[in-house]
Amino acid sequence: MDRPRIAVVGAGLIGRRHIEELVASTEADLTAVVDPGPAGPVLAAQHGVPLHHSLAELLAGDRPDGVILATPNRMHVDGGLECVAAGVPVIVEKPIGDSIDGATRLVEAGDRAGVPIMTGHHRNHSPVMAAARAAVASGALGDIVAVTGTALFHKPDGYFDVNDGWRRRPGGGPILLNLIHDVNCLMSLAGDIVRVQATTSSATRGFPVEDTAAMVFTFANGALGTFLLSDTAASPRSWEQTSGENADYPTHPDEDCYHLAGTRGSLSVPSLRLRDYPGERSWYEPFRTSTIPVVHGDPLANQIAHFADVIRGTAEPVCSGRDGLAALRVVDAVLEAARTARAVGI
Repeated sequence: MDRPRIAVVGAGLIGRRHIEELVASTEADLTAVVDPGPAGPVLAAQHGVPLHHSLAELLAGDRPDGVILATPNRMHVDGGLECVAAGVPVIVEKPIGDSIDGATRLVEAGDRAGVPIMTGHHRNHSPVMAAARAAVASGALGDIVAVTGTALFHKPDGYFDVNDGWRRRPGGGPILLNLIHDVNCLMSLAGDIVRVQATTSSATRGFPVEDTAAMVFTFANGALGTFLLSDTAASPRSWEQTSGENADYPTHPDEDCYHLAGTRGSLSVPSLRLRDYPGERSWYEPFRTSTIPVVHGDPLANQIAHFADVIRGTAEPVCSGRDGLAALRVVDAVLEAARTARAVGI
């Protein structure tokens, strides 16, 4: 299994990106495309691979070494369970499920069967995030005491007009569509979030769904965090606009979207600017400032290479199904906290 054979299920936007990365990969091969719609035959013919109209058809025929599920959210759990039943490792695009109960069933089934499940939080495979995690793990910051994060960006009006305007209604706002990535990033850096407080507003656009949210997170180690989210803010303080990892977005390298403060130092991400005290820790003393070096790369390409290692059995998932479930629990708690105006434990 030098080059695992991986099938992509779903020929939508993210499915096409996975197909592109598999075709370009030196670590794995695209073995099939699964999609019942008109895009499936086009992509399969373009890349010279078989087309299947369903996941069941794929698994019953030329069983691949791995599957990437890039289907609509409501199909993630059932598709993941099919892969587990067939003993095929799978990447399930985020969110890992459209409900806590469904996602839990999938994760537990994978654990029982010993079948690796990865969640498609691709930022985990960013070299920037890897460097940030290493800095935290090294103890350079000391004990993390405070975390701040932002996802502030402006979605154009046309974004809300597609598919009968579902993004204007509950379920189509930035909490469910965008926050889950940031929650996953913050937990990979600072540990589990165990308590959430939140408030939302729809005052700017006036849609039934939120356009802005403010949150307070309590982490398992006692650290506290704040997070501001808005899809109607003329601001570049989001991962997409600061990391430079997606060519679809202009890059603003002078901005950061996460900041972690510890007892010995602090780290800004994605600039990877590290500040610490070389001697006495005091606000009267100057900081030593440095920037952690990093070799940039495409997180989606890195995710494919890592999945190949997981399939071979030479690596454990960086972002497992259980990690995806943890992020989903936090987002669910944010919605509940905003709805009830109460703190919600996780």
